[in-house]
Amino acid sequence: MKEYQKNKHNEPLRVLIFSASLRTGSLNTRLAKLAADIIERNGHKPDFATMQEFDCPSYNQDIDVNNMYPPGAEELRKRILATDAFIISSPEYNGSMPGHFKNVIDWVSRFRPQPFNERHALLMSASPAMIGGNRGLWSLRVPLKHLGTNVYPNMFSLAIAHKAFTDEGNIADETLAKRFETNLIAFLKLVEAAKHYPWMKKTWVEFLGEKPDPATDLVE
Repeated sequence: MKEYQKNKHNEPLRVLIFSASLRTGSLNTRLAKLAADIIERNGHKPDFATMQEFDCPSYNQDIDVNNMYPPGAEELRKRILATDAFIISSPEYNGSMPGHFKNVIDWVSRFRPQPFNERHALLMSASPAMIGGNRGLWSLRVPLKHLGTNVYPNMFSLAIAHKAFTDEGNIADETLAKRFETNLIAFLKLVEAAKHYPWMKKTWVEFLGEKPDPATDLVE
């Protein structure tokens, strides 16, 4: 029994990693790829994806009532459920998160069981601007936290990102590179601890005290 527990705890984590940008040559995609490399070097299994795999048409409840989900939403749900945690590198659009990604979150939130609930997430960003896209991450936290995601407190934002990478795809500044890797490893340790020593399960309710109703029934 002890040997079984030891081997179980040595299992590598499975982590979904993707950029929320659709742009070819995205700085956030470069940052996501670097995260995947670091995770693999630390003995875990990254699942690197692109936003093109998850992109969806605008949310329409007329379609939703018939449980007809777009392929992008189906794919993100499947990838989230197949991993222990997910990491998003998201650009900032006009001081907020990208609208196309909020749309995907809205689609995926309609599945039952709701896949974001109790999943661990790390948010990061890269931008040519001085604040590195950080404002977009604060807006991204809101729907994920609402849906029950355990969003890691320490986010990472890479400023002046168009000049921050080496030709090999690493972060050129040694201090920033160390901070980036340290933050990733700390997140992985938290996910690992939660996986092997889970806490009491929580029920996800949109509004505490609400009475069951088909129009607002979000209780799991």
